[in-house]
This record gives sequence, structure tokens and C-alpha cells, in this order.
Amino acid sequence: MATIETQEFRTKTVNGWGMLAGLVITGGLLGVGGYHAIKNQGAFAIVVWSLACLVWMFLWAGFFTLQPNIAAVLILFGKYKGTAVISGFHWANPLLLKRKVSLRAHNLNGETLKVNDARGSPIEISTVVVWRVIDTAKAVFDVEDYNSFVTIQSEAALRHLAMSYPYDMFEGDVLSLRGSVDEVSAALRNEVQERVGRAGVLVEETRISHLAYAPEIAGAMLQRQQAEAVVAARQRLVDGAVGMVEIALARLQQQHTVELDEERKAAMVTNLLVVLCGDRAVHPVVNTGSLYQ
Repeated sequence: MATIETQEFRTKTVNGWGMLAGLVITGGLLGVGGYHAIKNQGAFAIVVWSLACLVWMFLWAGFFTLQPNIAAVLILFGKYKGTAVISGFHWANPLLLKRKVSLRAHNLNGETLKVNDARGSPIEISTVVVWRVIDTAKAVFDVEDYNSFVTIQSEAALRHLAMSYPYDMFEGDVLSLRGSVDEVSAALRNEVQERVGRAGVLVEETRISHLAYAPEIAGAMLQRQQAEAVVAARQRLVDGAVGMVEIALARLQQQHTVELDEERKAAMVTNLLVVLCGDRAVHPVVNTGSLYQ
């Protein structure tokens, strides 16, 4: 059987200060009436006065206060009677159950989870979720405990997201957990919102607060990252060196500084590449003879 969702609606309450003044005045009148009832020793008058005092005392239970961004869900004998959201001093039917719900922003700092990414590598990941209640009726009646509901569903969404993307971007990958922070955060927010929407909760922001390889493979993956960084740096260095050699040969030919045959051009290219691509300082050898000796 499908669950019927509850819809929030706002209700008004009696101004608490006005009701307080009315009860104070009524209390004074009850005091005068009780004095005369006891003085005249009328049994019926005393019974009526006693009942009036009980009602007067019962009405005091209807007072309650609301701070800014705090709502009160009003329930009468199990039936939802509306939500009061205006801050201040209020009075309502004392028989109403007044369940307060915070409308303020909540900050969920999730626990670190150990999951496998899209490539099957074990990783550690955690998230921070900023959320708030926008429908008090759903938060109170449609889920058992909306705070626990948000926590559990956020962890479930994070696990699913981590299994959908690789930790890092390799060949053929478009998005990754480490390299596509904005895209991954947006996808995580949408998934968490889809899961917790039935609790009347709005997810304002989600961010991955911790991301790392699991300890058992962290060393190996660090070596891989270092190797990839070295290869990328070398490739860029070689591309720049080849460009500089091409410019040098072109300028020598344009300005007719020196005429080089193909063998000497090859030797010059070799020497320049050694100088430009080497990872240590190069010590030149000075040729004191002729160009070909």
C-alpha cells in the first residue's frame, strides 16, 4: 500500500500576551468570586468556583514560545492541525501537541567511508552536506526520524557516487572524483536531494571533505602518480626543446650565419636536445680544431 504524503499548511495561534492578560484578569475575578462563595457558604457556588479554577489552571498549559526559524507542528489527538512559524509568545489549545522543528541550516559532517571507485580501487571518502527543513509536515509524519534519515541517505548517495567515478582521470576517462570537483559535487547534491526529498528537506550544498586512496594501495598509487607526472613533464620538455631547435636552425638558415650540411645539422640537433632535455647541468667540450675535426 502506497504511503500518503502529508502536506504542510500554516495556521495562526492566539497572541500569548493578550491571553496572558486575560488570564490574569480572570484570575482576579475568580479570587473575588471565591471569596464571596466561601463567605456565603453556598455549596453550589463553591463547586462552580472550583471547576472554574480548574479550567483557569488548565488554560495556562496552552502557552508556548517560538524562536526565529523554529516551527511548531500542532497535533490534536493524532490529527495534524497545521504549523505555526511566526516567532514570539503564543497560546493555543492546551490539548494540542506542539512538536517543534528547526528550520535552520544543518551541517552534516559525514563519517569517512571505505568504498571501491569505478575502477575497483579501494578509496576513503567523506562529505559535508548543508540542509534544512522546508516542509515540517513531511519531516514529522512521513519519516521516522528526519535527522537520522538525512544522515543514512547521504551516506548511501555518497557510496553510489564513489562507485560511479574513478578516483583519478586516466586515459579515456571524462570525469573523476579528484579532478572534477564541481561536477561531482553537483551530481552528489542532486542524488542526495532525490533521496531526502520525501522528508521535506532541501539540500543546499554538498562537498567532498576527504578523498584518498585506502592505506593498502596508497603507496603504489602514489608511485604511479609520480611516474605519470614525470612522463608528462618530460613530454612537455621534449616538445619545447624540439621547437627551440627548429627555431634555431631556421634563424641560422635565414640569416646565413653559417652553412651546415645534413651531418652537422644532425649533430647540432643532438647536442641541443641533450642540453635542453637533460636533468643535470651540461659541461660543454670546446673544439679547438676545425669544424670537421
